[in-house]
Amino acid sequence: MTKDSSNNPFRLVLVTGPSGAGRSTAIHALEDLGFEAIDNLPLRLVPLLLDGPTPPRPLALGMDPRNREFSAEGLLELIETLSSRADTELTVLYLDCRDEVLLRRFSETRRRHPLAPAESPETGIRRELGLLAPLRERADTLIDTSDMNVHQLREEIERWFAPDTGRALALTVHSFSYKRGLPRGIDMVFDCRFLSNPYWVPALRALDGRDPAVAAHVAADPLFAPFFDRVLDLTRFLLPAYTQEGKAHLSIAFGCTGGQHRSVMLAETLVKALAEDGQQVSIRHRELDSQRNG
Repeated sequence: MTKDSSNNPFRLVLVTGPSGAGRSTAIHALEDLGFEAIDNLPLRLVPLLLDGPTPPRPLALGMDPRNREFSAEGLLELIETLSSRADTELTVLYLDCRDEVLLRRFSETRRRHPLAPAESPETGIRRELGLLAPLRERADTLIDTSDMNVHQLREEIERWFAPDTGRALALTVHSFSYKRGLPRGIDMVFDCRFLSNPYWVPALRALDGRDPAVAAHVAADPLFAPFFDRVLDLTRFLLPAYTQEGKAHLSIAFGCTGGQHRSVMLAETLVKALAEDGQQVSIRHRELDSQRNG
């Protein structure tokens, strides 16, 4: 690649992941952010593309397991070669998704799995995830799309890859249920199951943590204020360090039993406090969003 006069490294994003996880959506989102996007490019053509003149825009390349030239070993070799180049800033983006969600998406669209056209989708999903396992381990950025719709995935891509506009570190605060496991890609997790549970109050059971009555019930627990104050102090303490490190996005999560009351209330309260500090912050309630999209 011919170096440009600015001496800034060329930005390249390699996008991969299992079929049905949102790879095409991610490619389109990057294109909307100003990347030149090329999907399903054969591996042998990537060096030829990059050895020419420096493209005028950052480049996003979709690496599709359906390509007959695709191999995890070949892509890993390419990644290591590109990582060693001083003129290239490489990011490997892996779109991940739980097996059962991939199966549901294939069932809803009635598509055959590209790696098992004459077999069951389950067979294709297992085959593809096995093929991609080494790339998942090598990924620089992993986004689990299991609980995201198309719009949420596009927002997540923008958080990670939007051009630097000098904005502050972007934060996302999550709530979740421990019954469904920890969300992936979370930087800080706080367990709030020790707080008084509104579920056991009949009048509050059907409500969620955004309701003032539920919030008041949780806040009345004597342990709430000291716990929340410490979480807020820790977050404020760490934000400058993460910013100085060059981190673009920070994810904080609160978990409770059902992901409906306590974790939602704490997430909402933290977002309000950080927004009042002038932080760029968004919120995602995994279980409530799942109910709405279900």
